[in-house]
Order: sequence, then C-alpha cells, then structure tokens
Amino acid sequence: MTLSVSKEANRPMTLNKLFVLGAAVAALGVAAGAAPSSGAWAQTSEQKALIDAAKVQGVVGEQADGYLGIRTPPAPAPLAAAVSDTNDARRAVYGDSARAAGTTTDVAAARMFEAQLFARIPAGQWYRNASGQWVRR
Repeated sequence: MTLSVSKEANRPMTLNKLFVLGAAVAALGVAAGAAPSSGAWAQTSEQKALIDAAKVQGVVGEQADGYLGIRTPPAPAPLAAAVSDTNDARRAVYGDSARAAGTTTDVAAARMFEAQLFARIPAGQWYRNASGQWVRR
C-alpha cells in the first residue's frame, strides 16, 4: 500500500505564516479577555458571559473574517457593545500582527479564524463562512 502526500503538505511553513499564526494565537487570548499590549481589556467578564450565552442561543457567532457577528439582529445594546468591544480588540491585535508579518489586517484575521477560531466552535453553534452564509456546526 502506498500513501501519497500532497505537495502542499510537504512545504515548510514560511516564517511569515509562522509569525502570523503565533500572533493569531495571541489574538485569541486577547479576544478571550486577556489584556492586549496597550493595557486596554478586550472585554469584561460580563461581556464574555453575554457573548458566550448569545453563542449558545445562536444569536452571535464567529465569522470567517476573524470577527464576531450578530446572526439575528437587532441585538440588545449590552450584547452589541460586547461584540463591538471584542471586535475592536481583535482588530488591533490583527493589525499589529499583520504589520509585523508584512500582510494585511484582513489576511491576519482570516488566518486566525482558520488556525484557531473555527476549531473551537462547539457543535450546535453558528459561524459565518467565507461565502457569507451562517452555518450550524
């Protein structure tokens, strides 16, 4: 029996990809409530609890662009603020990562979704794919 491996699987990870992946992992920590380098908090524990509950209810989900999205608008003001604050913190970290890697914020954000966020979406929760469609995992 012969196993074939695609050329893609044999290519070494470039330094830029490795750096963006590392920065994306750091961004996940920021998005989860850790302090970014600026000293500002990404979200309070109350905001995290609101977002987590809204994800379970199918109101909020991760998106392929690396940000949170409101699946069933309009959202209550505290939830909308929590999503906005989290996305602002993610945007700042993605931007720092992108500048250091010589890429765009959008690319760094999408790589974060692919590398970390998608795998952490539990069964039953919703996410928005790259085509803009909300899909239940």
